Amino acid sequence: MTPQSDSADERPVLVTGASGFVGSHITRQLVQAGRRVRVLLRKTSSTRALDDLDVEIFHGDVLDPDTLRPAMTGCSSVFYSVLDPRFWLSDPAPLYRNNVDGLINGMEVALACGIERFIFTSTMGTLGFNPDGPVTEDIEFNWRERASPYILARLRAEQALMSYCSDRGLPGVALCIANTYGPRDYQPTPHNGLLGKLAAGQARATVDVSQPTVDVRDAAQAALLAEQYGRVGERYIIANEYISNREFFGMAASIAGVKPPAVIPYSFAYGAAWIAEHIYKLLGKRDYLASTDAVFMSDCFKALDSSKARRELHWQPRPIRETLVDALEWFAAQPG
Repeated sequence: MTPQSDSADERPVLVTGASGFVGSHITRQLVQAGRRVRVLLRKTSSTRALDDLDVEIFHGDVLDPDTLRPAMTGCSSVFYSVLDPRFWLSDPAPLYRNNVDGLINGMEVALACGIERFIFTSTMGTLGFNPDGPVTEDIEFNWRERASPYILARLRAEQALMSYCSDRGLPGVALCIANTYGPRDYQPTPHNGLLGKLAAGQARATVDVSQPTVDVRDAAQAALLAEQYGRVGERYIIANEYISNREFFGMAASIAGVKPPAVIPYSFAYGAAWIAEHIYKLLGKRDYLASTDAVFMSDCFKALDSSKARRELHWQPRPIRETLVDALEWFAAQPG
């Protein structure tokens, strides 16, 4: 796939989910590249991550196709980053409605509007496990029996994208993104938010697990590169360093000049979550963050092979230390 033409660059592009961590960074890099950028936001969405950017705001919802059409009309590309991340919900219906039905609406409108590139922010959670080495895009999903409803919803969304590409001619590309870290996380996300707590001296403990990581700015850059170079119907792993929490937060603590958090054994964390789950069930509580699924997810993803993205998209992520320096500096500068 050749890069977008100059004439295509003169047309606007649309970012959905632009108030989120990845979506806001995609928006920022598009603006910095001189593109005409539209964003689709709910009226209730925070705009803190976008307030300093010259963008055209369309208010709407991916669950309402009538609000998608005016936002997409005349655009060359769509960067679809809408995500319902509430993995803790006991009722999975909202996860499928927001993550799957919303995407299908977006793809239908994209086809009707003649969108030339549809870049989908997916997740490493759609990848298969590989006990023999690093995970590649070719490994099919193979852990359905252990996957949570959240993961299954994200998997169905990516499968729907691939089906639209092969059967309906959608010019789509999927990015399977690892855990994102970095600055300008206004929400913040749960894992990156731990860096904010560490910068404030509030991070007391972490679990003894390892994780694939990527700088959110590099994830956003991958989306722009996928628009230029990504092959339709392909997915690309967007992951950089695979690192243990002990090393990750030890490095972060050293940079911030604070005491590193205690490292809790995985078995202890899993057992504590199991007990908490049973207590919550006895109390009739339905939705809770402390769960065995959450602990399992914290360590189930192993090293990811991003060579396809580096080769085909010309993607070059930065060292994790640079990510930590910039993220900690940003968090430390935030009021309160």
